[in-house]
Amino acid sequence: MAQLRIALAQVNPTVGDLEGNLRIVVDSAREARDRGAHLLALPEMVVTGYPVEDLALRNSFVSASVKAVHRLAGELAEQGLGDLPVVVGFLSRREGPGARYGQPAGAPQNSVAVLHGGAVVVTSAKHHLPNYGVFDEFRNFVPGDTFPVVRVRGVDVGIAVCEDLWQEGGPVTAARAAGVGLLLSLNGSPYERHKDDVRLELCQRRAREIGAALAYVNMVGGQDELVFEGDSLVVDAEGELVARAPQFTETLLVADLDLPLGSAPGTGSDTAPHTGSDTASGADPAPGGVVDGLAIVRRTVSSTPVEPYEPLENVVTPRPDPLSDVGEVYRALVTGLRDYVAKNGFASVLVAISGGIDSALTATIAVDAVGADRVHGVLLPSGHSSGHSVTDAEELARRQGFAARTIAIAPVVDAFEAATAAADAPLDGLSAENLQARVRGTLVMALSNQEGHLVLATGNKSEAATGYSTLYGDSVGGFAPIKDCWKTLVWELSRWRNAEAVRAGEVPPIPENSIEKPPSAELRPDQLDTDSLPDYELLDAVLDAYIGTDKGEAELVFAGYDPDLVRRVIRLVDRAEYKRRQSAPGTKISARNLGRDRRLPITNRWTV
Repeated sequence: MAQLRIALAQVNPTVGDLEGNLRIVVDSAREARDRGAHLLALPEMVVTGYPVEDLALRNSFVSASVKAVHRLAGELAEQGLGDLPVVVGFLSRREGPGARYGQPAGAPQNSVAVLHGGAVVVTSAKHHLPNYGVFDEFRNFVPGDTFPVVRVRGVDVGIAVCEDLWQEGGPVTAARAAGVGLLLSLNGSPYERHKDDVRLELCQRRAREIGAALAYVNMVGGQDELVFEGDSLVVDAEGELVARAPQFTETLLVADLDLPLGSAPGTGSDTAPHTGSDTASGADPAPGGVVDGLAIVRRTVSSTPVEPYEPLENVVTPRPDPLSDVGEVYRALVTGLRDYVAKNGFASVLVAISGGIDSALTATIAVDAVGADRVHGVLLPSGHSSGHSVTDAEELARRQGFAARTIAIAPVVDAFEAATAAADAPLDGLSAENLQARVRGTLVMALSNQEGHLVLATGNKSEAATGYSTLYGDSVGGFAPIKDCWKTLVWELSRWRNAEAVRAGEVPPIPENSIEKPPSAELRPDQLDTDSLPDYELLDAVLDAYIGTDKGEAELVFAGYDPDLVRRVIRLVDRAEYKRRQSAPGTKISARNLGRDRRLPITNRWTV
């Protein structure tokens, strides 16, 4: 057995910011060196950020990524970090003659590179390309056909990329056949509720299957609708958890491992550079051979084991609340909004606060994400707004310390109604109600244009699913923090956040009345949401089954739901697809959001 200290850099890259991302790698390498690491790994496509989507189809971007990796290898050596093997994910292209999977040479690949001694020692590409949920990797990439094994201090380290770990066969089979002592998995795995438990179980199972320790490094931070929680971890060959990083925090996870020495002959030398891709160079995969369609390519970085040393105490970060994931969801929402604001260069956000629970939670997330001094509230009372709506909104701003102003919309609504009446088109009923919401939407967007704020839409998933919102009205905004939260979850999150404040000896940020009062759009006298929608507990259960698992009418009725209710909910959801196509992006926290996860035609007569 040999000792090996590995470092997993759980970092937050930005898509397209190659220079900024390279600085992250160099800084991580410096910290890993200072902490005595023998090997450093960073997440999937850390050089380019992830996911790059159709940027992968731009030749200029692929070329820039490839050049950046070679430049990075040189910079690490110039910084005195060349002796530390560094494993990074990047965007590359398939080299060599001939076509594969219907794609020509030069097609982009989701790749990994090992950097050492100022050179690129080996490259390989992700083999299993996910094409479900938010992933379109079969559209953007072609799969790799090699499995790299790098000998580091005498230990054979295999390398896989994200989905390669989740799917049977391919790299998992090759890792077992190659006899690696450690499988290193580079990941850009988005957050979903309950996924951390599934991830740990997967890593434990794979380690036992391969008969080797497994190190899983994941990125952290927000990218458009996706948020990454990190949760990097290490398990031993028996599947026992050795080390685990915190969620939603950039960190360097360092772990000391006892690993078997490699027995298969290596190729290359301790100093020999390798600057091309294995496919392009025609490198002989022997003695690795071909396993499950993958050529095992071996490279030696260093064959001499490290001198025995006193290991560190490995850190396993406990989950903050193992009995509930509501706090975890809240941190995901804060992270997603924080990075959307920061990475897109917004100085401040604007929230229309109504005194209701949705706008109260949205504003609270915003304050936790960017600070009260960068949050601006606006009250937009109409003639139908209750007194408690105004006082609850004012109390929300007072408790959290963000600026708020009031713009009464009644005069503006009156002017619109007078104009339409003069055109012999007087407004009444639903059109008059929606006018109020559209006046509010116009005013918040005007303030956004004038003052440069990012407008936060306050709608929840239940409203988006059923179309219970006004297009160009309360649905306006540049980002929707609670877009993927059912109404029932909105209440849970609000109560959790208040309870956290009480535990910390602070004033609860959300007024109790905003949580407890019946929800209402307040567009007509004495209006309640339940006038138009079923009770939210029941509604959310039906919606989650219909949207989350694609159960049809017959299956929902068989599950015990009232047939009339089922037909009504299905009709509401299907008719609102055109609204959802025009809605703002928002942080994904569920297994199936109402964005890239669920793509249905607007024109559609299939109703069951």
